[in-house]
This record gives sequence, structure tokens and C-alpha cells, in this order.
Amino acid sequence: MRRLACKECRRGTALPSATPAKDLPVTPQEKAAGKALSRLQRHGGTALWLAIGLPLVSGGLLVWQASSLARVIGRAVEGRTPVEALLPTVGIVLALLVLRAGISALGDWLGTFAAEAIKRDLRESLFSALLSRSPRRRDQPDSGAAVTAIVDQVEALDGYFARYLPAAGQAALLPLVFGAIILPLDWVAGLLFLVSAPLIPVFMALVGWGAQAATDRQAQALTRLSGRFADRLRGLLTLKLFGREAAEIHGIVSASESLRRRTLGVLGIAFLSSAVLEFFAALGVAGVALYLGLTFIDFLHLRSSPLTLELALFLLLMAPEVYNPLRLLAAHYHDRASAKAAIVEIERQLGALPAEPTPLSDIAPRAGRAIALDLAGLTLRTPDRQRVILSETSLSVPAGQHIAVLGPSGQGKSTLLEAIAGLRACEGDLLLDGENLEAWSEEDLRARTFLLTQRPRLIHASIAENIALARADATRAEIEQAAEKAGVAQFAAALPEGLATVIGEDGVGLSGGQAQRVALARLFLRDAGLILLDEPTAHLDAETEAAVMTAVLDYARGRTLIVATHSQAVAARFDKAWRIAGETLLPVALPAHKKGVA
Repeated sequence: MRRLACKECRRGTALPSATPAKDLPVTPQEKAAGKALSRLQRHGGTALWLAIGLPLVSGGLLVWQASSLARVIGRAVEGRTPVEALLPTVGIVLALLVLRAGISALGDWLGTFAAEAIKRDLRESLFSALLSRSPRRRDQPDSGAAVTAIVDQVEALDGYFARYLPAAGQAALLPLVFGAIILPLDWVAGLLFLVSAPLIPVFMALVGWGAQAATDRQAQALTRLSGRFADRLRGLLTLKLFGREAAEIHGIVSASESLRRRTLGVLGIAFLSSAVLEFFAALGVAGVALYLGLTFIDFLHLRSSPLTLELALFLLLMAPEVYNPLRLLAAHYHDRASAKAAIVEIERQLGALPAEPTPLSDIAPRAGRAIALDLAGLTLRTPDRQRVILSETSLSVPAGQHIAVLGPSGQGKSTLLEAIAGLRACEGDLLLDGENLEAWSEEDLRARTFLLTQRPRLIHASIAENIALARADATRAEIEQAAEKAGVAQFAAALPEGLATVIGEDGVGLSGGQAQRVALARLFLRDAGLILLDEPTAHLDAETEAAVMTAVLDYARGRTLIVATHSQAVAARFDKAWRIAGETLLPVALPAHKKGVA
């Protein structure tokens, strides 16, 4: 027994519960989040490496700036040096200050540029991977959760690449460099820095464990709320009919309040991390200042040589700078937790991150012989699973045969065609060329079949570009020929720009029949072995209907053609016709003049 499950069929008609789901346990994905972030770094390119390296250059210039400023003040106060002699050094200090400001601004811009590039590549990869999935897959994410993953969760990576990585590079290297410079000048101050500075990362790590757990819960809550809101919007009519809109509004408000509290909890932990760092940094700076002050008043005698004003000022200027990279890291440490939680949530909803960006690509049509269709014990239900359309039905359509499926609107003709195209769940055996539909790859199925739905998708583009969606390499002559066969050229000739006329989304600017013919013109650019048309002549007058069907039947020679219609005139031109009635397919007797002009 074959089942092609879709998410509507798995859920049935039940809406999600008003009670948020339990937090998911820690998974191997969470352990691999750090590695995934490392893999994404290479998409930042040179800009990201420059954003990490420029602050280190600025740190080296900072030492020069502090020593120059201390030299100016020391020479002016202790050495009584004239101001004119100090002006070159003052100029160096000002130049270094401006240079460091420029480097800082450039580093911030490069970090933002790299983060945007990474997010853009990741969104393209996730979106293309989502679109390339077969509708027959059982693990399709809810639309609300997918949107949240691609938009909000990817956006949460911005702070990690733009701010955290540069801050982590500074925190890892600059305090050690500053300590190595200070230690030979004054071993007491250097020892204070070396003892107090490592305490900051230790306590940051302790606080970070709690921050990571809180951020994971917050990311899951955001995904649940987004998915729930999207589901309620889709089911708004049902909720109104059953008088449940007030209860659902209350549920959404409660879930939003829960998310607000979780978000405030994450921010509270982030502020706690900053407070811990500021406390130890203040202790370190105060310790250096106290040591220098006591040494100047001869209360402490820990140095072998006298303490000069220039050296003391240099130590005081460098004291905050030793801790500043760590303070900057603490300020952006929650960006790391948010990024890891976002990666985990993305992989939980959409699967593993693509190893490389995979841009969207069209599935090229592929020529081949006509495809035979066999249904054996097929049971087909409506998308909401409330009504059986076909029950244990069998049907055989030889390759190259043309059949019509009759029945009034709402009988399930569209659902049957979508099931044959692999877009609807069904039970039983559905064979194409003797091979179960599940065995067909998505690429082969889309390349060898053509489906025209009742509501074809038209985009905001010219009529010619909408037709060319069927085949990306179609020439202008081929597009014009397809438009002529589908009857598009007739009404396009009266438009100001002909086939170059731009139409709106979903065919805004065209009538229903015109939009249907634009979509039908795509058929003539394909070489499908199985053609499925759903009401291709809807909204057409009798004369235009006859002309369009003549073109379709001529083109479909040597190909298998199945048309869903309620028109007896259309059905009379086919080899065979079947009617959906009583949960089965019943043969329909065709008039003797079948395949003639209706």
C-alpha cells in the first residue's frame, strides 16, 4: 500500500493546540552549531578577515598613542619642556586618534558587509533547498516555521559575524600583547593584569551556559509562535465559523507574553554577564591606580627604580585598555549564543545547512516517449481528508492515449490530476510507465510531465517572460509560436506592447480566459510525455475553445494527454472519457464524431 503523505494529510483539519509544545531536548545539532558557524565564515570572504584583523592593528596603534600621550604630559610636567618642542608629539597623538577612529569605522563597515554576504548566501541556499524538495516528502516544514527560519533566525547570525568574531579576536590576543608590554615596565601592574584578566572569561563562561539554554528556549518559542500565527491566519475562516476567534486571540496574546518574558530573561542574563565583567575590570583598574598612588606617596616600595610620571600615566592609560577587549567581548557574547540557537533552530526546521550555496536553477524539460498511466486500488481523498473522491479505483491509460475526466466542479478532478503529478497524497498504486510514482525522482517527474492547474501562477513580468517560464532557453520565435497556438497572440496584438506588455502578479490586467491561455502557452514549449490539463478552456467562448483544443490535440499527438473538464464538447474530441461519480471512475460513451471540430 502506497502513501504519499503531505503535511495537510498528516495534520488533518486539527489546528495546533493553544498550549506551547515542550522545549526540545538537546540534540547533536546543538553540538555541531559551532562547526556550522565556522563553515559559514568562509562565505564572508576577505571582508570578514579584515574586520577581524583591523582591530588588532588599532590595538597596536593604541600602545603608540598611549606612550606618546604619556611622554607629552611627563615631559611637560616633570621635564618643563616648552610647548613648541612638544607639538610634533601632540600631532602624532592626534593623527593616531583620527587613524584609529577611521580603522574602527572601516572595521565595523567590513564586519557588517561580511555578515550581510553570509546571510544572503545562506538565505539563498536555504530557500533553494526548500523549493527543490519534493512535495511528496514527509518532512516538509510548516510555512510559518520555514519563514521564521529563513528570515528571523538567519538574521540572528548578524551580530555573531559583524561584532562577536572581531571582538573575540581582540579578546584573545590584545590583553596578552598589552600584558607582555607592561610586565617588563612594571612587574606589579603586569601581575595585576595577568591575574585579574583571566577571571573575566571564566565567569563569562559560567554565565554563558545559562545564556545559551535561555536563548535556545527563546528561539524555539519564536518559531512556535510564528508557526502558530501562520496556521491561525490560514484557518481564520474556520475559526470564525466555529466562534473560536476570541479564544485564539487570547491564546496568541498569551503565547506572545510568554515569548516576551523569555526574551527579557535572555537580556537579563546578558546584562548579568556584562555586570560581572565590569566588576572585575573595575577592580583591576582600581588596583593599578591604588598601587601607583601608594607608590608615589612612598607608602609602597615594590620597585627597584623610581616611578616616573610618564610611566605611571602610561600604565593608567593602558589599564582600561587591557580590559576593554574583554568588555567588548562580553557586550557581544550573547550574539554568539543567539547565533548558535539560530543554527540549531534552522537545522531543526529545514535540515542540515547546505555545504555550499546552491542557487536556484530550472528543471530543464526532457524529451522522451509518451508515458503510460496505471491506477490500481487507488484511494484518493480531498486535501482536508474529509471526503473520499475515489475508493479502490483502477484505471489504465496506454502511452499516447488522450482521455477526458468529466464531472461538475467540486467532484475532485483537480485533486486527481495533482495526485498523478505527485502533488497530493493517495493510497494504493499509481504507476507511470510501470514504475511506482515514489520511485520517480523529482527532477525526472518535473522534466517529463506538464501540469496546468485551474489557477496557474503568473508573475509580475511581460507576457512573453511568463510564457518562457516553461523553458528558460526558449527563443523569441518559439515564444511567439507558442502564443499563437494558445490564442495569446489574438488578444496580445491589441495591447500597446504586444507580448512585451507587463502584467501584474497573478495575471492582474488580464481576464480569466486570457490568463489561462498565457499559462497554456507554456505547454507548447515543453516536450512532456504526460500532459495534465485542468479546465484549459475555462472562461473561453465556444469558438476560441474549439481553436485552442485543436492546437492542444495536434501538439499532444504521440503524447499521453489527460484533461479535466466539465465541457461535453471538449470531451467529445478525446479517445475516451471518464466521469467521477460515486467514489469511482465510470466510462462515458462518446458521440461518433469524436475528435472532430466541436
